[in-house]
Formats: sequence, structure tokens, C-alpha cells
Amino acid sequence: MELLSLFEKGGLVMYPLLVCSIIAVAILIERVRTYNKAQSNMPLLKEKVAEFVVAKKWQELRDICDKDGGAAAELVKTAALQLHDIDKQTQSLQGAAIAIAARLRAYLNYLETIVTLAPLLGLLGTVTGMIGSFSVLSVSNGEPFAITGGVGEALIATATGLCVAILALVIHAYLAQREDNLVSQMEEISAVYMTALVGDNDAA
Repeated sequence: MELLSLFEKGGLVMYPLLVCSIIAVAILIERVRTYNKAQSNMPLLKEKVAEFVVAKKWQELRDICDKDGGAAAELVKTAALQLHDIDKQTQSLQGAAIAIAARLRAYLNYLETIVTLAPLLGLLGTVTGMIGSFSVLSVSNGEPFAITGGVGEALIATATGLCVAILALVIHAYLAQREDNLVSQMEEISAVYMTALVGDNDAA
């Protein structure tokens, strides 16, 4: 009940701040699920990629990628579909890497917006609350302390805005690190794939 009372005292800006906090948590849940699915078993994948590319076992390579299901495996499978053409495989790797990386970055820009927007909303709530307090003071007869409660209530919006911004900032930092790790995996598996492919091509 106390939290509900504080929420009501914060003014109308508390509603968009609540929406911002819900969006931030929803993005966290959705991205964590996505990143968990995109995680690959890198030691096994690197071993099999190097082995199957050299041996030209393309079907076995695609099967192991399907079984893995991660972003790095998806990248390898896309290139492996372009058989007997090193240029097309290279282009497929590059194009797929860009597309997958963009998919992994999805929604992170919303968190950046919330980090900036939430404190501004809190400040707006404080300003509008203080305007209301001064209006009360101007019409009150001999009640100068009427402004004190209004200012205290107005500061609730600022504190809430900062809390939402901090929450969104922490979530963004965590998700950005997870996304960077997945991109690094894709870069690593691309290097293994191309090394095996070019080495096999030179040997031929």
C-alpha cells in the first residue's frame, strides 16, 4: 500500500516510467532466452568444422550445425550450403554474419532510449509538481509550509526516473556483453571454417 501511495504521489509521469520499467524487464527476459538458444558448443563445433570441411563431408557438417542450433552453427550451415564455390561461401559467411549480428542486437536500442528518457521523465514530474506546489502556496493564506509536502512528492518522480534508468543501464550492459560474446563466437568459427576451406583448396 505504501508503494501504491508513493506511485500516486509521483504524478502522471509515473505511468510512463512504469511502462519503461516493464519494457526493460520484458526485453531482458526475451533477450536472455534468445541468447541462450544462440549459444554454441564451441569446442565441439570447431573440431567438427575443421574435420568435415577438410574431408568435404558437407551433409555431416550441416547435420552437426542443426544439432547445435547456435548462432555460430547457423553461420557455418549457411556457408556450407554453397558447395564447391569458395567465393560464394565467403560471401555467404559475411552476409549471414551481418544478418545474425543484427538479430542479436535487436531491442538493445530501446534500452538505450529508456536510459536517457527515464531521468527526463522524472525531472518533468518534479518540475510539474513544484509548479503545483507554488500554485498552492500562492493561494494559501498564511500557510508557507504547504509547499514542503508538494516538493517532497515531486521528488518521488525524479527518484523513480533514476531507478528506472539505472535498471535499464544494468540490463543493457549485461545484454550487450552477451551479444558481444556471441559475435565473437561467430568470428572465431568463421576463421576456423575459412582456414580449413582455403587450406583444403590450396592442397587440392
